[in-house]
Order: sequence, then C-alpha cells, then structure tokens
Amino acid sequence: MASSAPRSDSGATRRAPAPPQAVAVEPPVETGDRSHETDIVTIGSGIGGLCAAALLARYGCRVTVLESHYLPGGAAHSFEAAGGYHFDAGPSFFAGLSGPPGKSTNPLKQVLDAVGESVECITYDKWVVYTPDRGSFECVCDAQVYADTIRRVGGEEAARQWAALEREMAPLQAGAALFPAAAIRGDVGMALTAARYGPGLLQAGLVANKLTGPFSAIVDKAVTDPWLRSFLDLECFVLSGMTAKDTICAEMAYMYLERNSGKSTIDYPLGGSGAIVDALIRGIEKHGGRVLLRSHVEEVVVEDGRATGVQLRSKNSGARPEVIRAGKAVISNASVWDTARLLPEGAVPEAWRSEGMATPRTGSFMHLHLGIDAAGLRDDLEIHHLVVNQWQDIEAPQNVINISIPSVFDPSLAPPGKHCVHVYTAGNEPYELWEGLRPGTPEYAALKEERSQCLWKALEQVIPDVRSRAELALVGTPLTHQRFLRRYKGTYGPAISAATGAFPGAGTPLPGLYRCGDSCQPGIGVPAAAASGMIAANTLSSVWDHWKLLDALGL
Repeated sequence: MASSAPRSDSGATRRAPAPPQAVAVEPPVETGDRSHETDIVTIGSGIGGLCAAALLARYGCRVTVLESHYLPGGAAHSFEAAGGYHFDAGPSFFAGLSGPPGKSTNPLKQVLDAVGESVECITYDKWVVYTPDRGSFECVCDAQVYADTIRRVGGEEAARQWAALEREMAPLQAGAALFPAAAIRGDVGMALTAARYGPGLLQAGLVANKLTGPFSAIVDKAVTDPWLRSFLDLECFVLSGMTAKDTICAEMAYMYLERNSGKSTIDYPLGGSGAIVDALIRGIEKHGGRVLLRSHVEEVVVEDGRATGVQLRSKNSGARPEVIRAGKAVISNASVWDTARLLPEGAVPEAWRSEGMATPRTGSFMHLHLGIDAAGLRDDLEIHHLVVNQWQDIEAPQNVINISIPSVFDPSLAPPGKHCVHVYTAGNEPYELWEGLRPGTPEYAALKEERSQCLWKALEQVIPDVRSRAELALVGTPLTHQRFLRRYKGTYGPAISAATGAFPGAGTPLPGLYRCGDSCQPGIGVPAAAASGMIAANTLSSVWDHWKLLDALGL
C-alpha cells in the first residue's frame, strides 16, 4: 500500500538502550523572489501533482510545481539520515514499473513513458503474511500459486469460493483492461477519446455500475468462508485503507488483474521511491517546467471569480508577498480538506466547502524507521512482510502492520553490513489520541513509547533479535504526518465508501481550479494518484493533443 512518514520528530522508543537518533539531511535555504508568471501552478509534489505537471509540460504548458517541504515527493519522498541510511517515507510496494514503454497498465509507468523517463527496478514476486492462527505464508504474484496458497491456508472450500470469485471478476477485469485510465478526461472531450476504444468502451460500459460499486457486492456473490472474507478485507485494507464493503470494485479488479496476470511484475525502484520522484521531476524539467521546494502556498489567488495563481508564505516577516500567476489553471494536489482551507472566503459555494471539510477520513500512521546490524541474518530475507494480529476487525488500531526491508535488494540504501527497515501501521492509528499533544514534551514521548511497541513486536516475528541489532531508530506519529506532509489530521486519505458515494473528479466550482491526488478519482494508492494526475492534465489539454499522446503510448 501507499503510506507516508517523513522522519522522526523526537527520540527513539524502545526499552533496550536507545540507539542514536538522526535527522534527515536538509539542503540549504534558497533565497530570491519566487514571483513569476506561468501557465500552470501545481500545489504539492506528491505523485498526483508530479504526474499532472509532467504531462502538462509534455503537452507544451509552462508548469511550476510548489512544494512546502524541502524534499519533493509528498508521501512518496525518500530521505537520508546521518550515518548513511536512506529511507522511503511512504510507498514501498510498486507493480508494473519495469519493462519497455507501452506494455504496462500502470498509470505511473504510462506517465514516465510519456515524458521519456524510467526507473531501474529489481523485480520480485512475493511477500510474507503473518497471521494470528495460521502461521505465516508467502503470497506469490501468480494466479495459480495464489489459488494454491488459499487452498493450503484456507482449505478446499475457501479455494472453491476463490475460484468462483475469480469468475465473477473476469468480465469486470476485461472491461477495465480494455479502457485505460490514460484515456479519461473530465470534460465532454471524453466522448472522443473514449470512442477510439470501440468494443472496449462498450464492454466497460456494461460493467460500469459494478466497477464503481463496492468490492463486497462481488465478494458477497461468491464468498461465505469466514477466513477468506477476512483475507479479502485485508487485501482491500492495505490498498485503500478500507475493507471490501467500502473499497471500490474497480481498484481491486485492477489490482488482481495486474498482480496475478503473469504479465506484470512487482518492482522495487533502485534508490527507493525517491527514484520515481526524481524521474518525474526530470520529465518536468526537460520539458521546460520547474519544481520549487520550501514554497508553501498560503492561499489561492482568486480574481473576477477565477483562480489565477497562488500567494506564497514569505520567507521573511514583512517581506513583499510573493505571487505566482497561472495563466491557464491552478491544480491542487493537496487533500480535500487542505484545498478547501487554501481558498479565500466566498471563492466557492459554502455548501461545497462544507461538504469537502466533512469528507470522512481514514486513520493515520505509526512509523518506525530502523538502521540495523545485518550480521548473521538469512540471505533470502524477503523485502515485504505483512502482519495481521486478529481477523475479527481488520481496521482496528494497530492490527495490520507493514514491514519493508528494501536494502535486501538495494544495499546502497544502508552502510555495508547493515539493513534499513520501515515498519508502519497501515492507516489505522487514531489521530484523536495525539490531538493537542506537543512534540518534545514528556507526554508525547511517553505516548510514542507506548504506541510504537506494536511495530517492534511485529518486526520481531521477522527478526526476533531486532532490538539488540538496532543502531538507529526513528519514530513517526500522526503529528509527524500532519507537520511534514501537510496532511489534515495526519490522515492516510479520504474514507469515501463506494457503497454510498464516489471520489470527485478533477473539476471544482471555481473556474481555473482543478484537483488531483488521493482525494479525487480513482482514489487512494500510487496507481490511483498517478491516474488522477493524468486525468487533470488531459482535461486541461486539447482533445487532439490527448489523442496524439495515446498514440505515442500505444494505447
């Protein structure tokens, strides 16, 4: 799943003697007036914002991306800690990033192909699941092996029901596969770009109501086995932050198609998720765009009822306001809540603002970034491990925990003989436990000590003596998320149930203002965020240019 944790904001938490702390290596502050005129301003350098900016730059627009942090990438950025450890702040699981152009259904890979960039990846096919009652088992990205695993772990009836579910999903997957996300735009031009897919469009249309509904509507037709239903909830939760009853069916149909088809790969980008961010920035810059760091947007500028640019937070008190004017559009990659707070009073209907602020949200995260001594560890240690502590309530706080050890594939991420480890609760940490606390206080340190123990215990299932191996420990909390990622209440993202609603599109009631990111269609997750950026960029481009892009991508 896609997660995010920039770095620790105070000391390590463990009962053994604490390993030393480190902070991210921060570049020097840049000076100079940032005011200028451009065509497109993108607020935020998350995956969605970078994809939108990269495509718009390729389409010929002058593009400026503004990032509040001193590192680009939003929830997908990487950071370096003193001592030679490099950590992914968030996403650690990617699929369909390698291979030649035009062969992947992953929207992120399609954007990279469009701007002539790529990332070097290590490909693999499995991760390990640890359960409370059935031991541990490997999940392999192969349809037959996956089915055999369900049979071995869940029994014959679970295997039979999984096969029935696959039959239910087949026409949905066929419809989704024949109509790529790259063809979607948010205006009437969609009729023309969609028409090029002919029968594929018809097939997608026939199953559209099922694709946009909850995954549980399909699961309920085929699956009654309690363990298999819980396992499917787990699969949904690590992707969307919600279980099958709330996760949109299209997201799961795409995931299973991509993962089990035998035509795709799981990829770890050499250099971490930051390598993807760097590739997107290269694509922006070589097409004439720019990315400005430490550039915090205070407010969207609205003139004559239209978004015409942004005002930045001044670096020095009393300095002249810096304004970047956007001749064509402003795109917000901020969350639905944070976007609403950037708009001046009266810029949008109050009902729209209130509805956005009332959007339900997922929980936040606890994170543990570790540098450990790797001496004596097995050579075949897997990169990904998923721990579920109980099946009854998948969404319960601290129940589902993800573990990533990327240095098993990319030794350059850690000093010789060491490993870097990222452990995190999967969007299930209640922000309310942390609200009102102040980092650096004894109360905050005590809660970090308490709430991070589940991360250590989960990792001990993989590396039993990890506490004695730890040489560096960084703990992140919901307040870390809120501070570094400008995420409203540290949330993973909107918890919009597919049973009762839908993620909004790129447009807004304010002319000239568009949105992308995990608050928009298709929703949460790296492929979805990339697709949202594509949709925003396509919407702001002519149908003819969009058509030529699809030709260039071979779609």
